[in-house]
Amino acid sequence: MLVKINSIAVLGVDVVRVTVEVNIASRGFPSFDIVGLPNKSIAESKERIKTAIQNSGIEFPSSKKITVNLAPAGMPKEGTFYDLAIATGIVCASKGIKPPEDSMFFGELSLDGSLRHTKGAFLAALYLEDIGLRSIFLPLNSANEAAVFTGINVYGLSTMGELVSHITGKMQLAPYKNAAIDTRSKHVSTQDSEVVGQEYAKRALEIAAAGGHNVLLIGSPGVGKTMLSRMFSGMLAPLTQQESHEVTKIYSVTGKIPPGGSLITARPFRAPHHTVSYAGFIGGGNPIRPGEISLAHRGVLFMDEFTEFHKDIIEALRQPMEEGKVTITRSSMSVELPCRFLLLAACNPCPCGYLWHHKNKCKCSVPDVERYRKKLSGPILDRIDIVCRMRDFELKSPDQNVLSSHDSHGNNSEIKMVIDRIYAAHKIQEKRFDGVGTVLNSEMTNMQVGLHANLSVEAKVLLNRAVESYGLSARSYFKIVKVARTIADLGGAGDIEPPHIAEALQYKTSTL
Repeated sequence: MLVKINSIAVLGVDVVRVTVEVNIASRGFPSFDIVGLPNKSIAESKERIKTAIQNSGIEFPSSKKITVNLAPAGMPKEGTFYDLAIATGIVCASKGIKPPEDSMFFGELSLDGSLRHTKGAFLAALYLEDIGLRSIFLPLNSANEAAVFTGINVYGLSTMGELVSHITGKMQLAPYKNAAIDTRSKHVSTQDSEVVGQEYAKRALEIAAAGGHNVLLIGSPGVGKTMLSRMFSGMLAPLTQQESHEVTKIYSVTGKIPPGGSLITARPFRAPHHTVSYAGFIGGGNPIRPGEISLAHRGVLFMDEFTEFHKDIIEALRQPMEEGKVTITRSSMSVELPCRFLLLAACNPCPCGYLWHHKNKCKCSVPDVERYRKKLSGPILDRIDIVCRMRDFELKSPDQNVLSSHDSHGNNSEIKMVIDRIYAAHKIQEKRFDGVGTVLNSEMTNMQVGLHANLSVEAKVLLNRAVESYGLSARSYFKIVKVARTIADLGGAGDIEPPHIAEALQYKTSTL
């Protein structure tokens, strides 16, 4: 008997429909074969599936010739989520049962017949809704991840036996109901007042959080670059529903949603170490998997000690920063991965870190400083909206009073006001870009800049003079306007005025 079961194949973060065809024949030598370009994890599933069926109290047709085809046969398949589909097909074919119509089967089996939490459940449910299937059977620990979609029936299974009882009519499973999970940022409780002074840098981060602008913090060791950056995720507005789906897809396919997890609503904050590999950062491998820049999609990519990253990794940021996606090409396929992130980088002004220090003498030679600065090329610096030079503290200045009077409990009302302004700016942008695919000011195209960033006559004059004086590129020109648009949004202004342009210029004309 031949039965067909619906399943999927995952290519990057995209999904392709796969039909699991199971045929059990009485003629021929007893065997159990899986064809259709399966990888090692699928090829090894034969013993796992056979043992799971037997330990579930179900007879396995060992005396028959079992052939499983994963169609289309010309596309490579990988993953353990085919276990349940193959096992269901074998049980239905051996017992002469017609499998549930318009259903998908997804999940990894244990030897005792129970189902394990399986990565990719969100993608499977999302694709199920797109192609019009009605039901999905998957592990109970993965059901909450899939049940965010109300247009489908999600059946969470603890064991293979529950599924067999359901399809034979002995027991009727009830659809799983989604339980919302609080995934707010773990950094929300961190107060910006933990960093003493540095109001200039805090203002820069407020603007960056409000408009999604890339930031580079430069300063001597100990001035608060890393602490401010860690605090930054607590300033970000929650993900919109569309953004949440985009981020959850990536975290689902990489297995970073824990058992019982659901939609991700907090913006990601990724902080890879500077020793990260190229594939681990950009994405790649076999099969192709998202890297750190994709895991930071719609969130923050924090690169501490920016100049210590390998130059190839830094230069590879050019296309992702500009287009919000990265294309990884192999001989057999090409995969496009989303990576619309906010780059938050921090570095020292020189190898020893004390080039600008008021007291500690820099020990670097001129060639050392030049080599250090060359690690950040012009094209990379041109893609950074805000460059902020953080000054060190002088104890023989008013900074001494700031340090000694620092309140460890923090100014909660001040940080709340900042977050309220950021959230209000996000609402303005959400209304401004409704229905056009753009989310934040930093993502505006040049045409959208012309539509939504109206400069007063005085602001145009100031900006044109600055472009001529500093020799700024066309990209820098538009980035300044976008930052000024965000500054105006934070102040609730409609048009961009000279003060908005002036503040945006001071961040763009700062240099390493």
